[in-house]
Amino acid sequence: MSNRPFQHGMTPSQNHDEVAREEAVRVMRFHLYSQVSQGTRAYFTNVVAPEFAKAEQRPLTDRAEVRRVMEDKPYVKFHLSLQRSVQEVMWNTVIENIERQLPEMNGRAHALDRGLGSLSLDPALEVPRYVANVDIHCMPGGYGYDAGLDDSVAAGAIYDRGISMYGRGSEGFLGQSVIAYLKKNFPNLRPAKILDMGCTIGLSTLRYAEAFPDAELHAVDVAAPCLRYGHARAESLGRKVHYSQQNAERTSFADASFDVVISTILAHETSTQAWKNILAESHRLLKPGGVMVHADLPQFADIDVYSQFLFGNETKFNNEPFWSTFRAMDLKQAMIEAGFASDQCYLDIAEHTDAQQGMRNTKMAGKSPTGFGWGVQVGIK
Repeated sequence: MSNRPFQHGMTPSQNHDEVAREEAVRVMRFHLYSQVSQGTRAYFTNVVAPEFAKAEQRPLTDRAEVRRVMEDKPYVKFHLSLQRSVQEVMWNTVIENIERQLPEMNGRAHALDRGLGSLSLDPALEVPRYVANVDIHCMPGGYGYDAGLDDSVAAGAIYDRGISMYGRGSEGFLGQSVIAYLKKNFPNLRPAKILDMGCTIGLSTLRYAEAFPDAELHAVDVAAPCLRYGHARAESLGRKVHYSQQNAERTSFADASFDVVISTILAHETSTQAWKNILAESHRLLKPGGVMVHADLPQFADIDVYSQFLFGNETKFNNEPFWSTFRAMDLKQAMIEAGFASDQCYLDIAEHTDAQQGMRNTKMAGKSPTGFGWGVQVGIK
């Protein structure tokens, strides 16, 4: 995987110190997930779980019970503290870089508009509380923060740089998994019109544009700064995408508008009722025979009890309030209630693509032939 960030028209410049700081954070993240995190798993497997089984005459099988016996262990405290600290340092590093050149980047976003796609913003849109009231992933200000500027791209730029530090060379990696899943399981699919829900800055969206060049591609999100940035990014790369500021729970598109409705890692950033609304909206928007694929991390039922404990730390320490609740939802039933026939909706695993090899860690493990995959909700209208 390249150490160089993915280049496009909105890529911010970096001075020597910013490059060095960013590389230091990336090294810390790699050490955290390749060494420290694996050490915590080994400690649980080889020490904590056997001691509990010996004392209680039964195995540890409940994630809440795992948390109770693990949280007070010094090594586990060190691991969780380091995980939060690395996240905060990452955002601080990114924000200083963006703040240094934000006025120029705001102007650049306007200059890059080539008229390939479109951008439609709705200043009257009420951003839902699960986005407006939470600094998701500990990103300061959250996805929609614009500092009172009506042309700010700050939140989008910060998000882009943060994702790049998670894994350079794999931007839009989840979109690649969805594409591979669609082409494997729906080989005759030739979508004329695609909707990407909760697109943020369109990392996955642009993968869809590459994979389905003849399709009319729409992407919605509630965060205006992310859409401004995503539109400029797409235009600079010569990709035609129609971005609009809309809540995926209820969009302005007509019934039966799309052949494919997609989202990637949107579900766990909403709420129980909101996700049910989004599934119902997906059903409304699909043409007869259309396909819905919503991809996220696997459900608790698809991972071992230690990984369930690790997932739960995202809720507890990384500002992901719906993370654990979503993983316990009855998603099959939710799809049926949304209007999908029981025999036309199901849960599955989308394999990770080769571009994701360097990002594999215990947070991504799901039931699949390789042991790694994304949980997908699939519905056919």
